[in-house]
Amino acid sequence: MTDLSLAARITRSPRVYHRERAQDAAALLPDLAPELREMISAAASTAPYLMALLEKEAGWLSAAVANPETALADNCAAAAELAPDRLADGLRQGKRRMALLTALADLGGAWSLEEVTGALTEYADAACGAALRAGLAAQIKRGKLPGMTMDDLSDCAGMVVFAMGKMGAGELNYSSDIDLICLFDESRFAPDDFHAARSAFVKATRAMSATLSENTAQGYVFRTDLRLRPDPAVTPVCIAMEAAERYYESLGRTWERAAYIKARPAVGDIAAGEAFLQALRPFVWRRHLDFAAIQDAHDMRLAIREHKGLGGPITLPGHDMKLGRGGIREIEFFTQTRQLIAGGRDADLRPRGTLAGLQVLAEKGWVPAEVAETLGNHYRAHRTVEHRLQMVQDAQTHTLPRNDADFDRLAAMMDMDVKDLRADLHERLQAVHDLIESFFAATREEPEAARPAHQFDTSVLDRWPSYPALRSERGADIFGRLKPLLLDRLAQSAKPDEGLWAFDGFLAGLPAGVQLFSLLRANPQLGDLLVDIVATSPALATHLSRNSGVFDAVIGGDFFSDWPGQAKLTEMLRQHLAREADYELRLDGTRRWAREWHFRIGVHLLRGLIDAATAGRQYAELAQAVLQALWPVVVDQFATRHGPPPGRGAVILGMGSLGAGRLTPTSDLDMLVIYDADGVESSGGPKPLATRSYYARLTQAMITAMTAPMAQGKLYDIDMRLRPSGNQGPVATSLASFESYQKEQAWVWEHLALTRARVIAGAEDLGRDVDALCKDILSRAAPRDKVLGEVADMRRRIAAARSPAGALDAKTGAGRLQDIELFAQAGALIGGTGAREIDAGLAAARDEGVIDTEGEATLSAAYTDAWTLNCAARLLSANPIEAGAMGQAGASFLCRVLECDDLTALESKMQTDYDRAAQIIDAALPVPKGEGA
Repeated sequence: MTDLSLAARITRSPRVYHRERAQDAAALLPDLAPELREMISAAASTAPYLMALLEKEAGWLSAAVANPETALADNCAAAAELAPDRLADGLRQGKRRMALLTALADLGGAWSLEEVTGALTEYADAACGAALRAGLAAQIKRGKLPGMTMDDLSDCAGMVVFAMGKMGAGELNYSSDIDLICLFDESRFAPDDFHAARSAFVKATRAMSATLSENTAQGYVFRTDLRLRPDPAVTPVCIAMEAAERYYESLGRTWERAAYIKARPAVGDIAAGEAFLQALRPFVWRRHLDFAAIQDAHDMRLAIREHKGLGGPITLPGHDMKLGRGGIREIEFFTQTRQLIAGGRDADLRPRGTLAGLQVLAEKGWVPAEVAETLGNHYRAHRTVEHRLQMVQDAQTHTLPRNDADFDRLAAMMDMDVKDLRADLHERLQAVHDLIESFFAATREEPEAARPAHQFDTSVLDRWPSYPALRSERGADIFGRLKPLLLDRLAQSAKPDEGLWAFDGFLAGLPAGVQLFSLLRANPQLGDLLVDIVATSPALATHLSRNSGVFDAVIGGDFFSDWPGQAKLTEMLRQHLAREADYELRLDGTRRWAREWHFRIGVHLLRGLIDAATAGRQYAELAQAVLQALWPVVVDQFATRHGPPPGRGAVILGMGSLGAGRLTPTSDLDMLVIYDADGVESSGGPKPLATRSYYARLTQAMITAMTAPMAQGKLYDIDMRLRPSGNQGPVATSLASFESYQKEQAWVWEHLALTRARVIAGAEDLGRDVDALCKDILSRAAPRDKVLGEVADMRRRIAAARSPAGALDAKTGAGRLQDIELFAQAGALIGGTGAREIDAGLAAARDEGVIDTEGEATLSAAYTDAWTLNCAARLLSANPIEAGAMGQAGASFLCRVLECDDLTALESKMQTDYDRAAQIIDAALPVPKGEGA
């Protein structure tokens, strides 16, 4: 059986510092085991405060050392049972007992730092709870808290005490004061009762603070600081949650964001407190990577040093272990700053504790593992020294001794030689300072002045200060430090002046700059990527200027890792949406998430990490993931008003490129919605709808969810013109109507389109039926002459409506992308295969004798080239591109993806492809009606 006694867990002991006091202490504990009595008496000899505690609590301690954890748990529980007339003295006695036993477990090495600070925090929670409930009970008994009875004391009638700082993180030091923010849930009171309720809560808060803070003959419990609340100079000590939320949303500062990293609902209505923190999450945890927080944290560091007079080199006498150079606060700032940078994107980076924060930052790659380990080791050592400094007189001090005698005392408490202690302290403080300073300095280093490698147009440079992103003083300051690095990178590009004009367009479209400029300053490697993007792809650069937050993904750790695949993407988005309770936040969150992955695919294609065929598949998998994750969200939201979907539900049937699983960067999504009422005539819910109206309005809700221009833009354009009867038909089609139409009324072109149909999202069993129906319809081989005749006529109409813009316009025209797709679909329809892939359709055309093997190979190769060009060109621009208007970088990109030496060779290659493909298709099809024999 494990021995839980303190004696069994002693691993170290202080040295005797004051022999007579040690003897007096030993005399108070005659029944303890000798080794335990020696450790306790040595501890008391080093600290008058511990000796005073021992004199008052020796009897309790003699029993408590048998199981310290149980003794302290009972001590906390006793606080809640104290009668009002015993509350003040009882809490002070509990504090004495907790302080004595915790100090001995610490000095004897029985507890880790986390166990020591945890025990201190647990009693602070218990004492706050007891004091607050007593204050509230007095108000309720006097009828000052409207509508509340003594039964409401269980959750403090809607009031919550937030533990901030070290108490919030479970890291209280030995003589900590406690930082509290007191709020109440105003929604529990009628508007007419608000002022009376607030007055009662204010009085209860003051009573709690007085109970804890007043220094009586029995001492004090905890010094209490209520000044971290919003605008403490003008607000009462307890305010409404709604008022606090409005303050943080409009006036909250970076130091308040950092403070809320550690905020914890400790006492009262914990559920309301957690809800408040959830509401405050966008304020504390920014959705983008917040590198601007680095400068804010550095400014706070300098302000503290200046205010406290703590500048200059590290000298041990009188050095502040908390606020001085290399001290505890430096490590906390380092950790919290890194958490603020990335915690908005990754909830795992939000632990309250410093050591836990360092650990997860290392695990996630935001801090090198060796740096986290080193800082964690120094943090433990610093906190250990801090505790011993405070144990001497229960003083809220963090300063090292100023004289030799007190250094001897500290060395005795640490059981170290004084010389070794001094060396260890100096080495640790210097190591922390150097590590932290290098982190902050890396974001402030000025670029070395160098002669420009290229003389840029000054008229362009001179107009930059007028751009929106540079109008703020801070934005202009950060960009001023960044500008030489960016110009240097532009000067190294193939066409520096073209690059400058492209960057000028990007900068002009940037609505704000502080966050992006801070990101680029902290991550100089992103400058190369930015220049690469703006010089090569105007479309991607425009997207980036409007959505600079997508850069966050580049340094998020897995931007250049393997593609996760459609199933994993869907699951990732579902998890992302599950963290948002509000429907509109989910829609915006989907846009933000999808935009980052869309950007990633474009960058990978731009940099040659993937080819165009892979990019097309990834764009399609991304769109499918969005549809699969968002459809249930839209359905659930719609169901709150109109009930769950009647019958078997509905599915989204992907058509065109979406169904084929191959999209370009600018593709819209062709789709249909098919439902099966299964005999159910209407929905349930608060506002029932007839089945047909239900699915029509649900479909429209989905279209709106995808296309509405919200704060984060839109997701995709949706095209539903391929539904039965086109734009004249209902937006949602019943399964029975779809089957009847396709079997009895559909045109040849509609069956051609059906060859690429695929269920993307929705009810699984219905999806299987729809896929089976499409397969059945297509398996009935269509008359060859009719299909080829219709295709020939369609080609004629397309040619009359639109001519290609040139050899670089690969989409529409004879022998080009759309032409080969149409022909392949005809082959699939004639062969009754229903194949979605173009090569499969061409193979079917060969099998049916429409083309020969050589023609099949020629068309397949031409299609691959046309697809590659079209996909790459859409990355450069949403509009057809012209060779003469394209920059050097864009032209080089197109030549690279199509393996051509220059643009002239590329145009020649593509024109040859088009001519050969058109010749094969012309030969395979009959002469269109109206063109003669």
